Amino acid sequence: MQTSIENIYKIFRQSTGIEIDTRKISAGKLFFCLKGENFNANEFAEEALEKGAIKVIVDEADFATDSRIILVDNVLKCMQSLANFHRHKFNIPIIGITGTNGKTTTKELIATVLSTKFKTHFTLGNLNNHIGVPLTLLSMPMDTEIAVVEMGANHPHEISDLCKIAEPNFGIITNIGKAHLEGFGSLQGVINTKRELYDYIADHGKLIFADDDNTLLLEVGKNLERVTYGKNKNADYQAQLLSSEPFIEILFQGDIIETNLLGNYNFTNVLAAIAIGSYFGINKDELKKAISSYQPSNKRSQLLETAKNKIYLDAYNANPTSMRNAIESFASINISPKIAIIGDMLELGNESKAEHLEIVNLLNSTDFENIIFVGPEFSSAAKDTKFPRFSNSQLASEYLSKINLQGKFILVKGSRGICLEKTLEWL
Repeated sequence: MQTSIENIYKIFRQSTGIEIDTRKISAGKLFFCLKGENFNANEFAEEALEKGAIKVIVDEADFATDSRIILVDNVLKCMQSLANFHRHKFNIPIIGITGTNGKTTTKELIATVLSTKFKTHFTLGNLNNHIGVPLTLLSMPMDTEIAVVEMGANHPHEISDLCKIAEPNFGIITNIGKAHLEGFGSLQGVINTKRELYDYIADHGKLIFADDDNTLLLEVGKNLERVTYGKNKNADYQAQLLSSEPFIEILFQGDIIETNLLGNYNFTNVLAAIAIGSYFGINKDELKKAISSYQPSNKRSQLLETAKNKIYLDAYNANPTSMRNAIESFASINISPKIAIIGDMLELGNESKAEHLEIVNLLNSTDFENIIFVGPEFSSAAKDTKFPRFSNSQLASEYLSKINLQGKFILVKGSRGICLEKTLEWL
């Protein structure tokens, strides 16, 4: 007989939390044996018990060899249902956030601001998919007063599925651009999928937060109750970008807010946090203090200084929109001489060749001292340029080790899979 979600939830509340990796398990954890293309954690059910798991969830009868092992139809669906069951224990604001670019930075800024007043729970890192969202919810303490749940997608209907698990009552789409075209099929596919968050809010939630300067986002959310932010004087929360030399500074309600963020594209991310914080009653002094204290991490919009150079590091991910934003922001900063190390943009499908060529043309219009292309797509697209091209980061690193760059301002931008962080050793 199948164990009900209600009974599994009772076990969950007695546990010390959820775990899905036997390498990280500790005493008292409830272990879920997930499966993927190249692994089957059902095989580690007994090992999880030996390492201290209170119970183990499996979906293959052959591995239900102990009374402490619970057999279910599908481990992933069980974990998702458990996360939704836990979410129903909270009558609090749940802010769902998605977007092509900036959702992780915006999420962290929002959480930093809200934490000045509320017990705030938010997605750690980028745990934003069909596994990460349930894990985010299941790690939410019972005294949580507000939550920010990041939702990512690379195929249609994925945001809709995540909304059914997290049930957000507020929503924000940071922006919509060309990314994961291999999975979405087209830009319209991206739009339709991101729109799924607003569709859910329209049917089940309260309101959305929208960038008043972004006509596409306003159109997507045109029939919803909304709070707006932007440079537009008609926005509910209006601000101006004062400087990005190199960190952005914002003028909001007569006060200058300094940040530790590179790139003028982060203006809307900061303003989103200001709008949401203000809506939930955070006063301006606390807003200013929280945003000024935020330090980006994990290769996102970071300024690093080595013994030899200054580095503009934005290599967590890349797509045509974020690549163009980073290049234009880097070019606008009054520091020189400039060098760009640019890695392939992945998952662009049939649009990949054209999109990489567009970025090469953009780079050719700059006055950068040198541009180093990394990855097979850029190596092909930049074949007629004078700049060095390498099929992978290892070969690029070997080149960098020989030229000994010093006194340069260097942009490092590319998709995570290109591993541009390997080049940092030589910068």
